[in-house]
Amino acid sequence: MGKWADGAGTLTVPGGAAVPLEVAASYRARRRGLLGRDGVAGALLIVRTNSVHTFGMRFAIDVAHLDRSFRVLSVVTMRPGRLGMVRPRGRHVLEAEAGALAGWGVRAGVRVRVDLTGDPGRGGLTEGPTPGA
Repeated sequence: MGKWADGAGTLTVPGGAAVPLEVAASYRARRRGLLGRDGVAGALLIVRTNSVHTFGMRFAIDVAHLDRSFRVLSVVTMRPGRLGMVRPRGRHVLEAEAGALAGWGVRAGVRVRVDLTGDPGRGGLTEGPTPGA
């Protein structure tokens, strides 16, 4: 498995939904998240975290906690100014505008796929075995 890096990609949900994805891997990008934005086109994947907050947010968001194999542990909607619960088995957090995750079919128990664009050696992880493994 390569190292994570900030970048872009695609989130694929079983059943066909393919969603533009931003990846926040650096400390700076993870700390900023969706703060100061008026919305998000697609979703934001924050890697190496199991909890988020919405202090300073301008809009409500859906938050999906993912385990190491990208299985969704839980999905919650958070209004601005809230502190999210820590998910002990959570490894990554997926954020989108409130209502979007349900529309894409993201719910507890679903295993999503993350494909990064650009240099495949740059990092990231996809659901399932690594090619050539």
